[in-house]
Amino acid sequence: MIIIAGWLAVAPEERNAYLDGCAEAVRLAREAPGCLEYALGADLLDPGRITVYERWESDEDLERFRGSGPSDEQSAQILDASVARYRISAVEAP
Repeated sequence: MIIIAGWLAVAPEERNAYLDGCAEAVRLAREAPGCLEYALGADLLDPGRITVYERWESDEDLERFRGSGPSDEQSAQILDASVARYRISAVEAP
């Protein structure tokens, strides 16, 4: 299992528009083979921060969906980011 997690920073006044522009990508990801979870969300404390969380069955599923990544317009809105790929070997109840 692969988890992609982290955050993006955008201008606070652009955050809602950025997230609105991602709605179709979220829908498509959730319908993609191997996608177990895909979410982007507004941070509750930082008005310019977006939380990223994806969970995929395999690298192949992730890469098949990911393609070329965000559009040039979306990439231009990202001021900073910290997102990493985690390989999960086991899953347990909390």
